[in-house]
Amino acid sequence: MNIGLAGKRAVVTASSRGLGLGIAEALAREGAHVLLSGRTEERLAKATAEINARGQGQADYFVADLAHAEAAEAIHHATLKAMGGTDILVNNTGGPPLAAMAETPLEVLRGQFDAMVMRVIELSCLCLPGMRQAGWGRILTVASSGVVQPIPNLGLSNTLRSALVGWSKTLAGEVGRDGVTVNVLLPGRIHTERLDELDGAAASRQGKTVAEIAAASHAVIPLGRYGTVEEFAAVAAFLVSGPASYVTGSMIRCDGGMIRSV
Repeated sequence: MNIGLAGKRAVVTASSRGLGLGIAEALAREGAHVLLSGRTEERLAKATAEINARGQGQADYFVADLAHAEAAEAIHHATLKAMGGTDILVNNTGGPPLAAMAETPLEVLRGQFDAMVMRVIELSCLCLPGMRQAGWGRILTVASSGVVQPIPNLGLSNTLRSALVGWSKTLAGEVGRDGVTVNVLLPGRIHTERLDELDGAAASRQGKTVAEIAAASHAVIPLGRYGTVEEFAAVAAFLVSGPASYVTGSMIRCDGGMIRSV
């Protein structure tokens, strides 16, 4: 299937590693021009060079920290300079600290809200006028299975990513007639460095090995394993593609069947 991404201009935030990088690589393989963004220049430069060396699509990068108030405007300005505009925006953010909500200081919640919610909305609002004028656009926000089935000890993620679900659904109803789709993609247990960190933290809390924690997770996933970044990125690439033009206002799960609700 030709998914129609050749020549499309895509921005993927928090894409120096993990899910964000996987998505950026998948879009480039389909011929898109991708702007990677994140906090670590060394990783971004390496990833960009590797994408360009493959000769599929094109990549640039911009260093930005979503915790900073000016980050959204800076990323948007860099996008205009590198690509002239944005057809596809993939909103991805790093994972917040592990914490119980009852023990989370309000100043930590406010800071994470700015980085994980406000920057996403700000950047989307900056990209939207060009998409609406062109009559074609895609906004995809990577959230978490915790918005459907809250994850213990990840109260900040459960709370803040849920806010983006309501925002996305509302926005989808407002811009659909302009040819812009807005969706949320929910990863389950996808094998990344972040997942290894979470398994390590769980092992420390429970006095078990990381292998035991992983085995317990595999046991409750119907497919019996963690997902790969490539599997997750393939779903993301389809959702921002031309053939996905009738999918909007939706939450799509890529979780191996882990979430138990219908």
